[in-house]
Amino acid sequence: MHELSTTELAAMLTTSDADTRAQLWTAPLNDSMRACSIDSVTRQAAFLAQVLLESSELRQLQEFLSYSPQRLRQVWPQRFPTDQVAEQYAHNPQKLANKVYAQRMGNGDEASGDGWAYRGRGLIQLTGRDNYAHFSAAMGCDALTHPDLLQEPTGAALSAAWFWRTHGLNELADGTVQAGGDAHFSEITRRINGGLNGLAQRRLYWERACKILGVGGAISGKI
Repeated sequence: MHELSTTELAAMLTTSDADTRAQLWTAPLNDSMRACSIDSVTRQAAFLAQVLLESSELRQLQEFLSYSPQRLRQVWPQRFPTDQVAEQYAHNPQKLANKVYAQRMGNGDEASGDGWAYRGRGLIQLTGRDNYAHFSAAMGCDALTHPDLLQEPTGAALSAAWFWRTHGLNELADGTVQAGGDAHFSEITRRINGGLNGLAQRRLYWERACKILGVGGAISGKI
């Protein structure tokens, strides 16, 4: 397996603290990629491109849930049909998570607090009691009891790598160096995001990662 270097990771970042951030994240990323067979530069370039977008370059490790009433009505029009209802949940992340994630993904009802306890965390936001339980069982860390583990570099990286492997993204990444490779990258985005949000920026990260890691075929004429 290619060992990502701190210098390589720092070169993929655009933030002013790139060197410091790379020092913090290189080892957790390498450990996680090794554990989940993200073991070629082709797979690593695609993985890193996606997690850099999803986490705002390793800075955002939990779901943003503070919305204005107007935004709540746009995002969840059936749950918040009036301004009066929306105002009860506006700029209240805990109350909002408990409402919108109730009775979903293995969570209990709104009063259980599961929505907030198992909100999206990690470099690829793992969400819901069931997903936390499956991850914990597979990787031997008790994120079900200690969900904040996913807001630390080791847990954040490992949960993302586990999601990547279990959703067949290694195999899709292998196809990015073949004819039609860009379509494979787009499908990776769909499986992570549910759509193609941020695809242009994801491609820019991919191009940068490919150049740094020496994956020439993946970007030739594609981005």
